[in-house]
Amino acid sequence: MKPPYGTITAINLDQGEIVWQIAHGETPDLIRNHAALKGLNIPRTGQIGYNVGTLITKTLVIAGEGQITTTKEHPRGAMLRAYDKNNGKEAGAVYMPAPQSGSPMTYMLNGKQYIVVAVSGGNYSGEYIAYTLPSGEGQQ
Repeated sequence: MKPPYGTITAINLDQGEIVWQIAHGETPDLIRNHAALKGLNIPRTGQIGYNVGTLITKTLVIAGEGQITTTKEHPRGAMLRAYDKNNGKEAGAVYMPAPQSGSPMTYMLNGKQYIVVAVSGGNYSGEYIAYTLPSGEGQQ
């Protein structure tokens, strides 16, 4: 099967048209490290399988990866990614030690916004991880 394997798609429901679409998730290790693909530069393909929920804010779409990968950019784990809601461009990403296993949520406490996501899988027992922007950065 040709990639992309997993996508996030924004659709204009009034017109029934795709506004933007992005491959969500790193290329799985079994594909990136396959002997037949050695030496090829494979762009991000998204991930095979079911990814649990997304979080939509005023300006962002936030979703975690559903598989563990290992890349030059991060150790074995998964990423929680934020995409610009208007155009699908990646606005940022943070490392998670395991795949997302529950839908992310957000809350405000003392004027600071937090994003909480459940992670678990493989040898990693489950936990909730809370992320926030450094002081002084805008909230979404």
